[in-house]
Amino acid sequence: MKTLAARVACAFLVLAACAAAHAQPASSAVAGREYLVLEPRRAVANGERIEVIEFFTYGCAVCYESQPHIARWLGIAGSDVVLRSVPATTGEYGESFALTYYALESTGQLARLHLAVYDNHHFDDQRLHQEKNLLDWLARNGVDPERFREVRNSADVRARVTAGQKLIETYGVRGVPAFAVDGRYLTSARLAGGVREMMNVVEYLVGRARAERRKP
Repeated sequence: MKTLAARVACAFLVLAACAAAHAQPASSAVAGREYLVLEPRRAVANGERIEVIEFFTYGCAVCYESQPHIARWLGIAGSDVVLRSVPATTGEYGESFALTYYALESTGQLARLHLAVYDNHHFDDQRLHQEKNLLDWLARNGVDPERFREVRNSADVRARVTAGQKLIETYGVRGVPAFAVDGRYLTSARLAGGVREMMNVVEYLVGRARAERRKP
């Protein structure tokens, strides 16, 4: 029987392969239709590289569908691009999932369990927005549940959730998944017409941002 990690990795590789096979870079996109131009420009955390922010929540099935497309794009994005992920607190379980995301990051478990949270919540009906279910699930996956609970409910993690929500408000995000590019552009699956199209628009906007940075 495959372990959780092996099962998630296998499924993700299949999805990533499908995404790569069907992805077509956007040669152009229309402002006001596939993306929005942000005025005034928002401040970015790292001005040395093109900042791309993913706004998401684990409870969003479309956000999960986006993951292999994001992986494909990251493989070609370039070293001058940095991706940040910000969990939204919107939706019925948004705050709970945002706390979980930052706690996974703080405990060094994010890389190992990020996709597994999506997988087990959506496909195995684990209901990981409920703290008891989450802690039981973490224990089965080699994480100290009491330590995780302490971190998840800490002032530091709650402050990060609040900061993330303020960032979402600053960018005017109305739904997820959505992406901001270099403090200048915003697109989403709704605007672009789907998750594959959204990542094609992100790639296009990164190209625009790169060209703008080269201007004297």
